[in-house]
Amino acid sequence: MKAVLPAQIILEPLLRQWLLEDIGRGDRTSAGLFSGEVKQGKAEWIVKEEGVIAGLPIAARVFQLLDENVNFDPIIAEGEFCSLGTIIAKIDGNQEALLTGERVALNLAMRLSGIATLTRKYTEQIADLPTKLVDTRKTTPGLRILEKYATQVGGAVNHRLGLDDAVMIKDNHIQAAGGIASAIALLRENIPYPLTIEVETSNLEEVQAALEHGADIIMLDNMSLEMMTQAVQLIRNQNSQIKIEASGNITLARIRAVAETGVDYISSSAPITRSSWLDLSMRMI
Repeated sequence: MKAVLPAQIILEPLLRQWLLEDIGRGDRTSAGLFSGEVKQGKAEWIVKEEGVIAGLPIAARVFQLLDENVNFDPIIAEGEFCSLGTIIAKIDGNQEALLTGERVALNLAMRLSGIATLTRKYTEQIADLPTKLVDTRKTTPGLRILEKYATQVGGAVNHRLGLDDAVMIKDNHIQAAGGIASAIALLRENIPYPLTIEVETSNLEEVQAALEHGADIIMLDNMSLEMMTQAVQLIRNQNSQIKIEASGNITLARIRAVAETGVDYISSSAPITRSSWLDLSMRMI
């Protein structure tokens, strides 16, 4: 599945806000160097550690917001794995725009590339199995839409973007409603069509309750592999149309064993919350 960039109408206000945060009342260094004179220049983006590259189209837009005539030419494809020293993009245009936009553009690309790199490591563990890796809502405030884009670049599938995308009944909801049965009944009466209902379960009794009361998706949360296997068999025997998601304690060492239980999806926050930035730099020519 190809990663889909956020729509321009969503992306552009975010980039403007982040540029304004960095520029403030003006880039004192670049403005002082050029004093309003437009000088053309060239630069290259270089990989300083191997990894999967993500965010080049977003970086291009950062520079173009500063000067629409800046040309940002990616040399590699989005999602490509690159080794140390690889030149991934060439840029030419107004030198002041290149220097002013450098930090914001690099910060975004480094963050997104780090996420894409770790996501790729997870997805490679289950690449030959039908199970899909999905992300979560554990994201950096303000960056969610881009961080979830980066997991797509790394090969994962997006879970809900926000609370309005789908209904997920978690343990605290079950407690507040007085049980799985009452929670599902209340939500069926009050949610708009065609939202689905997912129920988080932690044991076989809760799985059975979710089945009996018509959950569309059942999450197996923090279960042992043995219990997870039993839960998958229980669900498949009673309703083969229900999608099954596994979550909790998903590590690189464990993800394949979880997938082999037969679940449809594995959700993990790790590709986002445990990833480090991929080191990139810009060099003026």
